[in-house]
Amino acid sequence: MMGITGSLTPDQLELFHSQEYVVIESFASEDEISGLRKRMDELLTQFDPSDSSSVFSTTNQHTKDDYFFDSAAKISFFFEEKAFGNNGELKQPKELSINKVGHALHELEPLYKEFTYSSKVSSLVSSFGYRRPVVMQSMYIFKQPGIGGEVVPHQDNSYVYTDPPSCTGLWMALEDSTTLNGCLWAIPGSHKNGLVRRFVRGENGVTYDQPSPSYELKDFVPIEMKAGSMIAIHGDLIHQSFENLSPKSRHAYSLHVVESDGCKWAQDNWIRRENMPEPLYAP
Repeated sequence: MMGITGSLTPDQLELFHSQEYVVIESFASEDEISGLRKRMDELLTQFDPSDSSSVFSTTNQHTKDDYFFDSAAKISFFFEEKAFGNNGELKQPKELSINKVGHALHELEPLYKEFTYSSKVSSLVSSFGYRRPVVMQSMYIFKQPGIGGEVVPHQDNSYVYTDPPSCTGLWMALEDSTTLNGCLWAIPGSHKNGLVRRFVRGENGVTYDQPSPSYELKDFVPIEMKAGSMIAIHGDLIHQSFENLSPKSRHAYSLHVVESDGCKWAQDNWIRRENMPEPLYAP
């Protein structure tokens, strides 16, 4: 695809380069939002928890199971840590127990692929100078009411690493995202310190190559977003979200984009693909 023009205004680009994130309001239409949510409802209805599933945790990621690794090229379902009682049974319906669905919605699910490969997403990505961008993973995140787990401070480049680093995270709110239901928080300008650690895959699973730095809560700012808004996040930006203790969920659709022209996909990433996904566009 040739001749793609970046959709960000000069002011938006300046804001992105100064704080390394920018929110684009009304990125998705109400019809697009309802369509993505309705299709996910259908996928959840079809999902049988007894088949195979995994518990997702951002606080304990030293080991992972095959279900997690295989999800790189599949549509897989991950439960919230607090979804189960002491007896090992779900404490609420499965629809209110899932943490996320990933990591190949953008390739295997037609509606999600259509949105991901739309001209609006390509134009946004083009604004950041990508020549041959590839979406390496996609996630539908639920942030369930009452049990939605925290996501500890992290950098996207830790998980989706290329040499040189090239990740941009795209996170779109499918419901209003507020401080009450677990919105994103970030440290503006924290990308200037570079990548602090990586999430690497070895013979015995995955682990971090460095301990986590400590961060001061006062350095984070909340990023509240209306449904349909999209935030673009530099791969080195420190960001997080807290538990959702409210009665409202916080659905979102997330993509991680890397450059495939001149950047090498790291073989020790948790994602190992025989074939790279097709690019959003190419020269």
